[in-house]
Amino acid sequence: MYNKLSQEILQRLVAIVGPEDVISDREKMEDYSHDEFSLPEIRRYPEVVVRTERTEEVAAVMRLAAGAHIPVTPRGGATGLCGGCVPLHGGIVLALEKMNRIIEIDLDNQMAVVEPGVTLGDFYRAVEEAGLSFPPHPGDESAMIGGLIATNAGGSRAVKYGVVRNYVRGLEVVLPTGNVIRLGGKLVKSSTGYSLLHLLVGSEGTLGIITRAVIQLLPAAPLCRSLVIPFDDVDGAIETVPLLMGRKILPMAVEFIEQEVIRITEEYLDKRWPTSAGRTCLLVILDAPSEVEMDRLSQVVAEVCLEKGALDVFIADTPTKQGLVLEIRSKIYEAIKSLTIEILDICVPRAEIPGHVRRIREVSRKYGIWLPTFGHAADGNVHTHIMKARYVEGKMIPVPEEEWRDKVEKIRGELYVDAKARGGVLSGEHGIGLVKKPFLSLVLDNEQIELMRGIKRLFDPHGILNPGKIFDES
Repeated sequence: MYNKLSQEILQRLVAIVGPEDVISDREKMEDYSHDEFSLPEIRRYPEVVVRTERTEEVAAVMRLAAGAHIPVTPRGGATGLCGGCVPLHGGIVLALEKMNRIIEIDLDNQMAVVEPGVTLGDFYRAVEEAGLSFPPHPGDESAMIGGLIATNAGGSRAVKYGVVRNYVRGLEVVLPTGNVIRLGGKLVKSSTGYSLLHLLVGSEGTLGIITRAVIQLLPAAPLCRSLVIPFDDVDGAIETVPLLMGRKILPMAVEFIEQEVIRITEEYLDKRWPTSAGRTCLLVILDAPSEVEMDRLSQVVAEVCLEKGALDVFIADTPTKQGLVLEIRSKIYEAIKSLTIEILDICVPRAEIPGHVRRIREVSRKYGIWLPTFGHAADGNVHTHIMKARYVEGKMIPVPEEEWRDKVEKIRGELYVDAKARGGVLSGEHGIGLVKKPFLSLVLDNEQIELMRGIKRLFDPHGILNPGKIFDES
């Protein structure tokens, strides 16, 4: 289907970016063969890795690849969890990590102009130094802006502040043909034709390569406070969310976390969560412009939660306490990562979370596989971890591969079917990539998928850009 790289093509790539940025040694390409998805069978090696520093270089590589019919896989920080940047058909991995300039922080328009290789951590620091804020908090701070836009990353603050899509105002994009288009700009509003800008956001690098982005910023973040609230079961915890909304409380984030993973993370960090009571905790993060308003919001949240059966309310009201709670929450994945097979990120209407969690527990018992689950209670995004371990008295006990290998796909399928029945989707923030592709037709009908294929063919008539992701092209 695709052509192999010839020596002539390699020499032309060297002419575009220089010899130090054309990598063809297999050992040096190891890191470019995978993302954070754990199972090794999805790994694929490119024929060559090309590191670009300018839009003109990206465009030249794409023109060369289009003419020679060679597949190109764009890649940022590779923090994805579904094989989105795996070079399925070999060819060229176009690595964007050297395009890492923060070009401008525009204080008058409260906009940033950045290249795709800027890491989330560096972006936060620059924005905060300018006295502004970027509310979304998708997670791993080594993730890069281009990838966050390409997957429409979310995070726990989506309920109040939205996802990355809500902050992208402009894009410079290299198309699969090598042509460059510029969409949007430092604009808050536009009703000028179809929104190609928003089509590119979340397209997982299949329609174009983002080389520059204009990002909306907000004034400096107000005061924040975390409340840790234990419940005996997930039902009571989740049922508080619409009650809070009814009382005109819109938290910055509401997370539900099972105590099992908290115990493991405590041991991993040698730090202690505020409570060991109950089976599920709500972590409610509030922001407010003043201490008086923060106290009022905290009081209302506590009252609502206690009305719904909360066992207690613990308030992290100092920077030290706040930092401890957020550190433990943010390190859960690190604590269980070594024995995690896959993280699902199903999204359902938030009122359906308790029923979906009950189904997860049924599936866990059916297959004898531990499925620790936590997620974003206020936006319906549920993270179920398929584990190659048992949970025994606060510890993870590894299980042999023959006990889980044949069960993983069945578990995925049953939970995706349950999500569909509840009006949900496969992914709330991680994307489809390679891993979830076989299940797309469970939640999207053929007409929708055919429309997507048509869009893909229009942007990429030769099918060379990140091929084989989201759906098969024929």
